[in-house]
Amino acid sequence: MRIINFLRDGIAGLGVKRDDKFVAIAELGGEFPNDLPSLLADPDGLRKLDAAANQVSADSWQPVSGVKLLPPIPAPGKCICVGLNYVEHAAESSKGAPPYPILFTRFANSIIADGEAIERPKVSEKLDWEGELAVIIGRRARHVAKADALDYVAGYSVFNDGSIRDYQRHSPQYFMGKSFDKTGGFGPEFVSADALPPGARGLMLTTRINGEIMQQANTKDMIFDIPSLIAYITEGITLEPGDVIVSGTPAGVGNARKPPIYLRDGDVCEIEIEGIGKLCNPVVDEA
Repeated sequence: MRIINFLRDGIAGLGVKRDDKFVAIAELGGEFPNDLPSLLADPDGLRKLDAAANQVSADSWQPVSGVKLLPPIPAPGKCICVGLNYVEHAAESSKGAPPYPILFTRFANSIIADGEAIERPKVSEKLDWEGELAVIIGRRARHVAKADALDYVAGYSVFNDGSIRDYQRHSPQYFMGKSFDKTGGFGPEFVSADALPPGARGLMLTTRINGEIMQQANTKDMIFDIPSLIAYITEGITLEPGDVIVSGTPAGVGNARKPPIYLRDGDVCEIEIEGIGKLCNPVVDEA
């Protein structure tokens, strides 16, 4: 099942997406909530929504191109990101594979939708890309065993963990360089977990800058897979429906190249994950 969060006539809403068309949840006749975290909080919400969409006539489905997409979850209660989670990326960063997941957070003001512009900030010329798999939690989770962890995953999306590299290295904490306004692309849609392999394992992830492949790897190459991340995080942090885990980027970031390559005004960054979709964001200089 695929769900979009969209803006039409100034009003935000959720829609069930099939191929290049969608039907707004508000038009399905039920009392479905109009935001993804609330929908996921109902253990049976996705099943009931899918059943309602199956009853809709063909002429009720509208082109997705007619609406503006929003991030699947514009302001997650928690957006927990993972650093150095692919062996080759850890190596290109001159660091070995970490013994435990490296975690940091993003603020909601950094998150933008598919098609929205990433801003290169006035204070830095070192804006970099990081294509990543986003994991969306569907149930409250605390002290979750690894063997049970995927029961708490509602679905997946695509994320660009846009990074301001000089600010990222101002201290041992990554946070500042990872939460600049309008640097984190998220979307284009939510894909339910049952539409993908368990743990979204074995999917190709490709990042292109102006059409040139910069990153290409498989999600099976993560150091800490999705169940491991959920088990570790919930040792100390309660995850709620709609919380997001951004699971790490593979090798090929601009900062590690010789010479380094950074995003500039006019560039286009595309991140595609097999079975999920393509996130596309142009780059503009901050006004």
